[in-house]
Parts: sequence; structure tokens; C-alpha cells
Amino acid sequence: MNPERKARMVDTEKMLSSLGSASDDTEFYAPMPAGYRPGRAKYVIVFGTVMSGLGKGIFSSSLAKCLKDKGLTVAPIKLEGYLNVDSGTLNPYRHGEVFVLDDGMETDMDLGTYERMLDQDLSRLNFATSGQIYSRVLEKERQGSYLGRDVQMIPHVTGEVKSKLRELAVASDADVVFVEIGGTVGDVENSYYIEAMRELAFEEGPDSCTFVALTYIISPPMLGEQKSKAAQLGIRGLLATGIQPHIIACRGKEPISQKVKEKLALYSNVPIGNVFSMHDCTSIYVIPDMLREAGLDEVVIDTLRIRGRLHPEGETKARAVWSGFVNRIQSPSREVTVALIGKYTSVRDSYASIIHALEHAGAAADCHVNIKWVDTTELDTERAARAIDDVHGIIVPGGFGVRGTEGKIACIERARESRIPYLGLCYGFQMAVIEYARHACGLKDANSTEIAPDTSHPVIDILPEQKQIEGLGGNMRLGGRDVEIKSNTLAARLFNGAPEVRLRFRHRYEVDPQYIERLEAGGLVFSGKAPDYPIMQILELPQNVHPYFIATQAHPEFQSRPLRPQPMFLGLVKAALARADSLDARQTTPADTTGVNAGT
Repeated sequence: MNPERKARMVDTEKMLSSLGSASDDTEFYAPMPAGYRPGRAKYVIVFGTVMSGLGKGIFSSSLAKCLKDKGLTVAPIKLEGYLNVDSGTLNPYRHGEVFVLDDGMETDMDLGTYERMLDQDLSRLNFATSGQIYSRVLEKERQGSYLGRDVQMIPHVTGEVKSKLRELAVASDADVVFVEIGGTVGDVENSYYIEAMRELAFEEGPDSCTFVALTYIISPPMLGEQKSKAAQLGIRGLLATGIQPHIIACRGKEPISQKVKEKLALYSNVPIGNVFSMHDCTSIYVIPDMLREAGLDEVVIDTLRIRGRLHPEGETKARAVWSGFVNRIQSPSREVTVALIGKYTSVRDSYASIIHALEHAGAAADCHVNIKWVDTTELDTERAARAIDDVHGIIVPGGFGVRGTEGKIACIERARESRIPYLGLCYGFQMAVIEYARHACGLKDANSTEIAPDTSHPVIDILPEQKQIEGLGGNMRLGGRDVEIKSNTLAARLFNGAPEVRLRFRHRYEVDPQYIERLEAGGLVFSGKAPDYPIMQILELPQNVHPYFIATQAHPEFQSRPLRPQPMFLGLVKAALARADSLDARQTTPADTTGVNAGT
């Protein structure tokens, strides 16, 4: 290290050591968590311009994967501007699915993108909302932690944002922390996040941060050419905050033209080699290789001066394995159709993790999984059931409320009686219990108390210990839980004989224990339960009764990974392939014409 650079680092460390407390002696406020070493962690910070929904999480996670493949430790974090404490109360129509982490944190769906792309289990340290940040500030104010200072957006609120990033850096021992700023530059609610990132770069010193601006290139059909003015103005908004981007990633339907790249480079002081075309492609999983081919991973490494931390010996193998996965996605030898039975089918992001889990399982089984969307709120029970007759498998996913439930139950009955492979997830588990209780166990009025509070057979109910805490708002079982697997069952085979597995949950209602014995006597098998408690978490039908009928109170889709497909989804896809083979065999077998026209 040259003497000038070493001197700068010493000055930075001295400055940071004096920032941790608020008093009249300084205008700085940057609390430092125990163990934080200035300069150890570097930061890549991704902003959005022009419009939201451009894929900041996809870009950030793909770039993080490139660096992870080089042997670096990476840790992502999503900073959301809304005032909710978490994503748990957000409507899927407005914000897509709620993704649940193992520690029970309910987050934005982008956390699912990070977990899948990086094959890492994340925690509440990897997600923050304005509600969380403001709560921390107000709690400290009440405790007197600001030593009588008037508490302000700068430096106190921005200081808590920086503290959140540094806490993650310490906990993960990350070489690089990837920070995704939710929303768009110019939004009021994320402006203090952007200011905090400017302050972070100032405090951490040179070579500490790489700034990325994700923008959108408009292609009006009536003009027949790409227009960059909206992108230029969006980047001007970012420059006005004091942020000079190092990289510009351009979203668009088609590859971005050289002319547009030149305009953006000139307008933003970004080298033209750092203006990247992130145009629409066949799969998000090809983006890491697109970034590598453009050399953006090398730009980050050189900007942050971390080449000495690389371990390139493992990169070749990691890239080869990933390329094999991508090739299987792009060139499958077969295809099957799986029906997704839900009530949020008009918004595909509501079921993002299920879509990806099917994609992972399809790649492992060398087939493409077509999804047939069946909205049970738009169909009566008979039409809903008929809608699945032409598919090779069905999924009834999670959900809440009464709307569309009878259509789901009708579809489950048709799948059970017609031997169509079935996978129920959370609500789909509960609906399967109701369907079986009604039609196989003679409990005609069987239902959930969520749907029919006065049902005479509440096979699904809130358990007493949950009712006791309902008033506190804490009656939902959230996050990772161990599940005890019954031997010699389909579940045991799917999980390779493991006596216990860990699954993620997000629900309030359970199978009422007083009905377990009656359901089992009727032929239903509960193959997974909570250790030491009569809480049923996986059900199935014996394979001599049905080729593949399994449901879980959990959300296994949250744990599927590109190179490690979730076993229940892989089992469904393989069963769907077997059904497709069976249907094909029936169609190609010549008809028996013995006796036709006999005697003529």
C-alpha cells in the first residue's frame, strides 16, 4: 500500500472513531457497532431512476453472485421507503408476494431473489423499512441516547441507516455489502436513504463505494427508435443528490444502442464501457453471465480495490455448474403443464417463489413447466374442476380469506379422484384437509373457522394457545420450524429418509387435533408434524391410492434454489412427467377393433 493511501485510511479511521456519539461537540453522528473495522467492508449501492419495477434486485443479486463466485463474501440488504415495519400486511395486488425469512421476518419479494441467486439464507439484518429506521430513532430519543440534541433527519436518521449497514457488515464479515435502495430517485420517502449513501461514501473514504444507477430506455413504437432523455433526467436527479454513479445499467426491451450509450456516458461522466445493456432476456438466470461478459464485475473489483481478496480458483467450476443449469432451462427436452389454483392470478408476482420453484424443479428434471392459471373466484365449482382436466399436475398455494375457497376444494376433489398429481401449500394444505373430511370421511359440514366460524366440524381452527395471544397481534406462526418426518412415507422418500427437516411457515390456522384420528382412520396420512406437539404439518395419500398427493402447512417454495430444487416441487414435476407419459401412451395405443362390423 502506498504511503499516501495509507495516510488517507488512517485519517478516515480517526474521523470514524469520533463519530459514534451525538453531542454539542460535533455535528457528525455515525454510530459504529462493536467490531466494525473501517475499510474492511466495501459497498455496492444500486439506485433506480425513471420508474420502479426495473429489476434492481435482479441486477444487484446477479452482480453479487459474480463476486461470490470469485471467492468474496457478499451480504445484500434492501432498504424500503414505506412506513410499514415489515411487508406482512401488504396486499399482493400492490406489492407482490410476502417473502418470509427463516427468522420470521416478512419481507419484500426481492429478498427471495437474493436468497435464490446467492444460495444464502438471509435474516432481518438484510431488510429495513422506514418504519424500522424511524422506530429505532424514536426509541433512542426516548432513552436519551442523543444527549439532549434536537433529533433531525441529518445526521440522526441517516446515521441509523448507516448503522444498519455496518451492523450487517460485522455480522456477515462481508467483503462487499450490496445495498438496494427501494423506489426511484426523486421519491420523497427514499431521499434520506440516498443522502445516507452519500454520507457513507464520505465517511468510509475513497474506494469504499461503487454507485450503480439502474435506468429505463424508452422505445416509443410510433418513433421506431430508442429515446434516452427520460434516463438522462433521471440520472441528473441522482447527480443532484451528490451521487456520481460509476455504472449505469439500462433496462429496455431490446439491446441498448451505441448511440444511447454514448449520450448517457457524456451526460453522466460515466465511462462508456460502464454503461451496460440489461435488456429483456429469456431468464433472469442468464444475467450473471451478461454482467461478466460486459466486465462489470471487474469494474466493481477495481473501483473498490479488492483484487487482492479474490480466490479465482473456484470461479471456473462455479460458472460451469451455473451454465449447466441455465442450459437446461433454455433447452429442455420435455414439457408439462401444471395448474396454479389461486385468487391473485392476475398479478404473477403474487406467486413469484412458486414460479421459480417450478423453474428449478423443471431444470433438474430436464423439462419446461408451463403454468395454467386458474382463478377460482371467477369460476363456479364445476367449471373450476373441469379447468384442470387437461393438466399434468396442480398446485393450490397459500392465501387468506373466504373468496374462491369452494372452487379450490372442487379442484382438489377432482385431482384426488382423477389421480392428478397434487401439491398443496399452506392454505392448500388446509383445503385438502377440508376436502378429504367432507368427501372421504363423511363430515359433510367440515370447514375452517376462518371461512365458516359456526361450522359443526371445524377441522381447521386456531388452536387455543394461539387464541390466547390473538389480541396482541402475534398469533401467526412465522419463519423456520423443524418438522418431524414419519418413516416409510412419500415425505420421507422426498427428503431422502431424513427424520427431521426445516421448513418455513406463515399461517394462523391448524388441523384441529380432535379430528386427527378420524382423518387418519379415513385413510389420510399425516407424514410430518411439529416435534413434541400434535401440530400436523405435512399430509399425503398412500402411493397405492394416488401417485402423488401431498400438502404442507409450510411454504417450501421459499427454500427452493436453482441448483437445489425443493424436494416437494421436484416430486410434483416428476409425477407430472409420469402422468404426461401415461396420457401419451393412451393416445398412441391403437384402438381395439376386435368385433367391429362382425358378421358383415
